[in-house]
Amino acid sequence: MMKKIKFHQAINKALEFSLNKDKKLILYGLGVSDPKEIFDTTIKLQEKFGSDRVFDVPNSENALTGIGIGYGMMGGRVVMTHQRLDFSLLSLDQIINNAAKLFYTSDGKFSVPLTIRLIIGRGWGQGPNHSQALQSLYAHIPGLKVVSPSDPNNAYNLLISSIFDNNPVIFLEHRWLHNQEGTLNKNIKKIKLLEKVSDGKDLTIVSNSIMTVEAIKANEILKKNNISCDIINLLSLNPIDFKRIIKSVEKTGKLIMLDIDHGHISVSSEVISYLVSYNKNIFKKEPIKISLPNFPTPTGPSLTKSFYPNFVNIIKASEKLLSKKVVIPKRNLDEIKIHDIPYTNYTGPF
Repeated sequence: MMKKIKFHQAINKALEFSLNKDKKLILYGLGVSDPKEIFDTTIKLQEKFGSDRVFDVPNSENALTGIGIGYGMMGGRVVMTHQRLDFSLLSLDQIINNAAKLFYTSDGKFSVPLTIRLIIGRGWGQGPNHSQALQSLYAHIPGLKVVSPSDPNNAYNLLISSIFDNNPVIFLEHRWLHNQEGTLNKNIKKIKLLEKVSDGKDLTIVSNSIMTVEAIKANEILKKNNISCDIINLLSLNPIDFKRIIKSVEKTGKLIMLDIDHGHISVSSEVISYLVSYNKNIFKKEPIKISLPNFPTPTGPSLTKSFYPNFVNIIKASEKLLSKKVVIPKRNLDEIKIHDIPYTNYTGPF
């Protein structure tokens, strides 16, 4: 039986493996060696590999990203974190105009093996400036790969694959996943752009990150109501494996598209648009997009409780597409009463 491991432990193990494998790899960012060690993802790494390779940094996002790009161009590899995605916005010039373009503008003479870990998601009233996902912003940029794990196994394998990619990768970690448990398979030879979580014939659910967890919760309830779903978990948001999504929707004719970001000009919008362009008759029923509303994230619990979609929204969308009533057990509804605390045994700093 495979041993259970938490998401943050999988990240830590992937970083440790990579630091051992490549002696030129350096790891830095805000909070890398502070007492919380980025939700325990970098725990004991400075102790094991020294402060020359694993180190905390001052708040200077654009400059630090530029340093990572330069070190990559000189033959090194870099994993850096801005702790929160929101902080990375200060380094967009370096990410978009340098990291993403150097391989192209140098005709392949230079590459930038830079992995940028960005923590996303709500928690403890973070509000509009500290809880954004903005995955579609990064996925829009040619030259940037964007990946988004949803469990410990794909977190471990995706992070190692990202680190040893010779071009820049944005690695999105949802804070609600850090305490999730799962098994770990270290023997994966080829990283897939998506994974099939469940097989079914009634409808297709496409999701990523924390919304995959919600899709799995919904699926357990739907199965008890004799509804079977294809659940496709997007591990990569740029590029996207559209062929396997098309295959599923051709079978079911019905799509629920889940997004952790705002729905306007989003990854979910792009998937639906691509499917319609491929075949305007692919849908038997109009697809449903479940995403954040198109206004800034609220702070107070009276507003946040209705802002973030969950498995209940998925079940209601299923009812609409299938014209069938679904019974949700009360114990499942009780799970969403604490809606802004990822896990009660952790209280910060972010």
